[in-house]
Amino acid sequence: MADVQPSTAPGANVQSPSGAGQLSGLAMKRRGPVAVWLGLTLITLGIYQLVWYFKIHKELQEFDRRQNLKPGGSVLVLVFLGWTVIAPLISFRNTGKAIADAQRAAGLPVTCSPATSMWLMFVFGLNVWYMQRQLNLVTDAYPDVAPGTGVSLAA
Repeated sequence: MADVQPSTAPGANVQSPSGAGQLSGLAMKRRGPVAVWLGLTLITLGIYQLVWYFKIHKELQEFDRRQNLKPGGSVLVLVFLGWTVIAPLISFRNTGKAIADAQRAAGLPVTCSPATSMWLMFVFGLNVWYMQRQLNLVTDAYPDVAPGTGVSLAA
């Protein structure tokens, strides 16, 4: 297995110019939970949900580079292993954990429950609505910051 080198990509966790050791990342995009859950998913016959799932994983990874997320792998689990039910449940639980970690990194109280992210899948797919609502709490912690803009992390 190859050694993993620290990321030097834009938005990676780096020390601030003052040398205070403050972590930073890239701001995430705020989305409407109902639009993500129902509107765009129905209009695109479910394809938007896969695109959304990829995008939130990519944004979570760019927000806090300490998280080891694989956006493509997460989507492939839903596409190829969705029929197993167990694999998507595990993926949704792991996404809930990543959202909780992002809330912690933003200095917010952790309100995202990985178990809720998982089990709401069985209630009209409300887990998508729930996860987006929890992600919006992180974006709201950085008001008036455009997506992709550098932000400092609290923890």
